[in-house]
Amino acid sequence: MIFKLALKNILGAGFRTWLNIFILSLSYFAIIALQGFYVGWQDDAEREIKNWDIAGGQYWHETYDPYDPYTLEDSHAPIPEELKTMISEGDAISLLFTPATIYPEGRMRNIVLKGIDPDQTLIELPAKYLDDPGDDINCIIGSGFADNLNIKEEDFIVLRWRDKHGAFDARDIKVAHVFSTTVLTVENSQIWISLPILQEMLGLQNEATIITVKDEMYNKEISGWQHKDLDFLLLDLTNMIQAKTVGSSIMYAILLFLAMIAIFDTQILAIFRRRKEMGTMMAMGMTRPKIIQLFTLEGVLHAVLAIFMGAIYGIPLLRHFEKVGMQLGADAKEWGLSGLDDALYPVYGWKLVVGTIVLVLITTTIVSFLPTRKIAKLKPTDALRGKMTK
Repeated sequence: MIFKLALKNILGAGFRTWLNIFILSLSYFAIIALQGFYVGWQDDAEREIKNWDIAGGQYWHETYDPYDPYTLEDSHAPIPEELKTMISEGDAISLLFTPATIYPEGRMRNIVLKGIDPDQTLIELPAKYLDDPGDDINCIIGSGFADNLNIKEEDFIVLRWRDKHGAFDARDIKVAHVFSTTVLTVENSQIWISLPILQEMLGLQNEATIITVKDEMYNKEISGWQHKDLDFLLLDLTNMIQAKTVGSSIMYAILLFLAMIAIFDTQILAIFRRRKEMGTMMAMGMTRPKIIQLFTLEGVLHAVLAIFMGAIYGIPLLRHFEKVGMQLGADAKEWGLSGLDDALYPVYGWKLVVGTIVLVLITTTIVSFLPTRKIAKLKPTDALRGKMTK
């Protein structure tokens, strides 16, 4: 009876009820839609970073620090015997890094020169273009960095480097291929050449800075090398997504606050205007807890009906976003959004949907209950005369 009476009361309120329901449905839709984009961004970015850079994990030379370029010259050592078999079988690749300088169009630019096996197939970096250079030293470069330097394929760049003895040398290198990727960690201020050629240039035969492995479960301890698992290697991305999520939660809070204010005002107004009705129900034997339950349920039903209203327009829109995504184009790199392709596709998991519904329902229940506390002190005789008991 209480449920039927509560439903009849809120539907009888007309436009005010449907306005509150619509505002609540917007809260459902906004939270699910935006969170879905962040989840999709993280999933897509993690997948691209694994495919292009870290595979299943890495071994770093113990002195290597990607945030300190001064460590590069000393961050190398002979490839461990434990990993040579994996490298020969294609389950791992060795990478050698060194600081260098290029002079595109007469300008000086400091870079990281990286060596990779031209025959590797572990990551998607197109190292095959480094094979069979002939008399030239071939290199590959990311499209974003190439645009920044105004470099295109078949161009030659003056490269200067320093070998292990501290002697400087310079040579023209040929841009064999400009690759396109969304992973900034393999293209930002860096140029890739053949690993054997770089080892010969530096006088560091059979040495490497990083060993990238295929199997993420392989984490054997190796002296002089530090194993970095996927959680560590993806930490920067995870922190960035979390920061974006926290920032967007401010908008969620504003939407929920507006919706809860509307529900709260509706409950206050209903209790004030329906005093005689409450007195009549008390006179007919309805207890104060039941009346409190009735008014609280009326507020909760706003959130329940908002679920159905949100589903009417929300499901088609969310399905549309899943199919076409959010088109970003070239702006993604300009914004520094690592791991994004030309479109961002959201991911809506059941945990996200259920969690959002539960959050709004709990908040609505609390806000609906707070104004009803006055009913606990209400006397039937005062209510029948249209007064509130002080």
